[in-house]
Amino acid sequence: MLDSDCYLPSYLKPTFHRSKSINFRLFKMMREKIPSPNSKKYGVPLYSVDLVLVRCKDRDRSSDNGEASKYYVVSAGGGGEGRSGIPNAILISSFDSDANSLSDLPVLKLDTRSDLPYRTAVHPNGDGVLCSFPNGCRWYEMGEKEELCKLILKELPDKLQQQFEGVGQQLSLAFNNEGSALAAGGEDGDLRVFEWPSMAIILVEDGAHKSVKDLDFSPDGKYLVSVGNSGPAKVWDLTSKTTAASLLKENDEVFCFCRFSASNDMNQVLYIAAATGKGGSIVTWDTKTWKRLGSKTVVRDTISAFSVSRDGKFLACGTTQGDVFILNSAGKQVQTVVRKAHLGFVTALSFSHDSRALASVSLDSSARVTLIEEKKEAGELSLWVVFVILLAVVAYFMKNQGIQLGVTVLKIFKSL
Repeated sequence: MLDSDCYLPSYLKPTFHRSKSINFRLFKMMREKIPSPNSKKYGVPLYSVDLVLVRCKDRDRSSDNGEASKYYVVSAGGGGEGRSGIPNAILISSFDSDANSLSDLPVLKLDTRSDLPYRTAVHPNGDGVLCSFPNGCRWYEMGEKEELCKLILKELPDKLQQQFEGVGQQLSLAFNNEGSALAAGGEDGDLRVFEWPSMAIILVEDGAHKSVKDLDFSPDGKYLVSVGNSGPAKVWDLTSKTTAASLLKENDEVFCFCRFSASNDMNQVLYIAAATGKGGSIVTWDTKTWKRLGSKTVVRDTISAFSVSRDGKFLACGTTQGDVFILNSAGKQVQTVVRKAHLGFVTALSFSHDSRALASVSLDSSARVTLIEEKKEAGELSLWVVFVILLAVVAYFMKNQGIQLGVTVLKIFKSL
């Protein structure tokens, strides 16, 4: 039977208000070191991840105006409020795309003391990260240190104090593409949308769901979609501040994650990842009529994390078995599978802004970055076409021009 949280088994759910510690039954079973250079363990169960592409000064480069691009993995997690001995921290790790390697240790580790950081959202401009804690949210300014390509975090305690004081645990955070609006969905089911950075209220919907599990802005910023732990998904019109649509589930579907995206024809499309008796499926919706376009089962296991690339070409699913799937959005065909990318279930996924890499994290304390490779199916198909044509030529000459000429052609073919 599926748990109400869709992806988190009941014995592993972080009970933020009902317990002072998190059960680490699975975490303690997963001490093995992952040998792959693009996957590292950082000593704390990880619940959130953002893959940031930073352009910063590089004294070793004389071209490109002395600028270098570098990936950073911003993750967060920990042991909670109890005496597990596992710290709570926000981590920043560096990723070398040329070497396909994550840093062995975080380049920055910010101890959050007894407060467990659960969800993060990096601002699209890359100037800071918003992090949710059991009693609200905090904003951390990100910047370069001494003009080097190394990030630092600085807490600005007064930035969110008024709007997030005493609101409780926020289970989902998101900025719109322009970074001019922020949405937060709470464990209490309340939905809040603010202008950024003024924090002026755009929309407050008490009891939008029993508990808000995920939310996302449309690419044009006009809509916000949200899903709860049960019932339909809801689409909010941020201009009229009303409900634009209520998207109903079918049969045994349980909606878990939601993402807007730009489609190949430059229109907008909405994807909802759902758990079913057959496995994990992706439901596609028309954003003009809000009608269901179709549903496809893409993995056999329950989807525990979901993301869509910025360019709209790729979908990513993490599963409860620790696998990571990268799919082509056009036909939802699996392009890349990383079996046992993590030893525990995948808790979060994030594509880089340039859509060339995917970061994933897990409760087993591991972070991983998977580079996106374009499939060269057309080239492979061309080779097969040439092969078939050559065989046809050989058959023709053997039949009509005699065996000797056919043998000559065969020799020519073998020399290619």
